[in-house]
Amino acid sequence: MLLTRVLGGVGRVMIAAGVLILLFVIYQLWGTGLRTAAAQNQLRDEFRARQEQVQPATTAPPAETTTTTTPPTTLEDPNAPAPTLAPPTPAGEIAPVRPGEPLGTIRIDTIGVDFQIVEGVDLNWLQDGPGHFPGTPFPGQAGNAALAGHRTTWAAPFNRIDELAPGDTITVETLQGLFTYAVVAQPGATEAEPVGHRIITPTQTEILDQPTDAGVNTITLMACHPKFSAAQRIVVVAELVGNPAPTTAKSVESEAASDTATELLTESEGLVGGDPDARSHAIGWSLLAAGIWLVTYLIARRWSWRRVGKWVAYTAGAAIFTVPLFLAFESINQLLPAGY
Repeated sequence: MLLTRVLGGVGRVMIAAGVLILLFVIYQLWGTGLRTAAAQNQLRDEFRARQEQVQPATTAPPAETTTTTTPPTTLEDPNAPAPTLAPPTPAGEIAPVRPGEPLGTIRIDTIGVDFQIVEGVDLNWLQDGPGHFPGTPFPGQAGNAALAGHRTTWAAPFNRIDELAPGDTITVETLQGLFTYAVVAQPGATEAEPVGHRIITPTQTEILDQPTDAGVNTITLMACHPKFSAAQRIVVVAELVGNPAPTTAKSVESEAASDTATELLTESEGLVGGDPDARSHAIGWSLLAAGIWLVTYLIARRWSWRRVGKWVAYTAGAAIFTVPLFLAFESINQLLPAGY
């Protein structure tokens, strides 16, 4: 009898542990997206508010001078260089963006990307959306603007960048206007098999370097590779179509974060997790969730002779239990190297 009770108890514990692990996996793949979606809504509102502040001081260009998805061609002289197109240029000053604040919107129609970009590549910011490396120029400006994003969690903004092919367009909207980039072919690409990305090691920080050729302005997208791993990095590079916008000043906070941004590229734990400050939150929310479920079990057991009452207790308890469990998973996720 005692052995049966012990085995039964162990079995129930293992079943409960299996269910919790399954729920945690579900949280990582889809639950993190809920938090990112909420952050994206807030960032979008903040960016629109900034646009309204800048708009009165912005000189809008004629419709024919806006950037296009592909450089125009000249039939009269096929060797003539394509004319450059000037993006909108604010007449007034733009307030420097600080880490965690929105600096623009990135859209890639071919792979369904439409996200607000945040300043900074710390894990806290990458949970809100694609992050801009503070040590690089802002998108739309001269030089190489570099962005990082998740591929499998936190709404996975760069989940499908491996599908990008040469010529695909990347559109970025900032306070300085709308800018279009065209994906360039990577080494090894052929007409039969065009490749718009390359795989590098985490130590190849040259992807953050600035172009040496005058007039070459690019945007670099970077994410962990392969999916569910941080062993390598996948990189996509696109060239700006048209003239760059004037370079604007960076905030003191962004300048200070420039040195650590490169370290986050080379250290897996920097981009994907390992925040020790989340330990206390993980323990607290886990204990609260366990306490709620224990109370639910005791109430349901008291009403065990009433079939309806028992399931009412479990249903109500499960609804309350979900909230601290979600917050516990969020804290645990920050402790583990799992936010790829």
